[in-house]
Amino acid sequence: MRCLIYLTLENKSMCGRFTLNQSAEALAKVFDVQQFPDVPTGYNIAPTQIVATVLQNPESKKREFQQLHWGLIPSWAKDPGIGAKLINARAETVAEKPAFRSAFKHRRCIVVADGFYEWQRQQGKKQPFYFRLQDGQPFGFAGLWERWHSPAKEEIISCTILTTAANELLQPIHERMPVILEPQDYELWLDSQQQTPQTLQQLLRPYPAPAMTAYPVSTLVNNSRHNSPECIRSISED
Repeated sequence: MRCLIYLTLENKSMCGRFTLNQSAEALAKVFDVQQFPDVPTGYNIAPTQIVATVLQNPESKKREFQQLHWGLIPSWAKDPGIGAKLINARAETVAEKPAFRSAFKHRRCIVVADGFYEWQRQQGKKQPFYFRLQDGQPFGFAGLWERWHSPAKEEIISCTILTTAANELLQPIHERMPVILEPQDYELWLDSQQQTPQTLQQLLRPYPAPAMTAYPVSTLVNNSRHNSPECIRSISED
């Protein structure tokens, strides 16, 4: 994946880094996508990079894989740089915010991942922690996508990740967490015909803490140039 902006510190939004290290076969099975190409391994996926997503084809109603720019650029934006500030959308207000409300109604997606990072303040420093599911399986963040065109007809298709209140596992680390969708909710979330905010909001809840695990990792992840298995290795094993 090509990084357009190098970050030396974690993004201050909740979900600012995540991982994806799964086979195409495993992803196709989990997300019920007929063709899921091999995607580059990402141990430290950062804002403005290209990320793997799943969308619903409006005609066939089947799920499709697509690579999107992480950082939503509203269709009305004059400067695509705004996307770097819109990597997350709060679930509680997403239906009201001008940058997100149209996409929330019509353009929802699943951002594919198998773990994410968050930072905890410890004695004046920030310690990164890695979060994943207990079974190590890939999962889907609730996302929104948007299509933007420049005056020169350049097209960028971008996305954002929704966040909600932290569950019991994350609360000691951070007050927010990305919305991890339950697999049984994928169909409803991707259905563009479903536009009732109250129905959609019910899907945007904290993921059950007992199904997740977390451990401290190296500060290598603070710099998005670092993309290796060392990023997810537990430092508690040292």
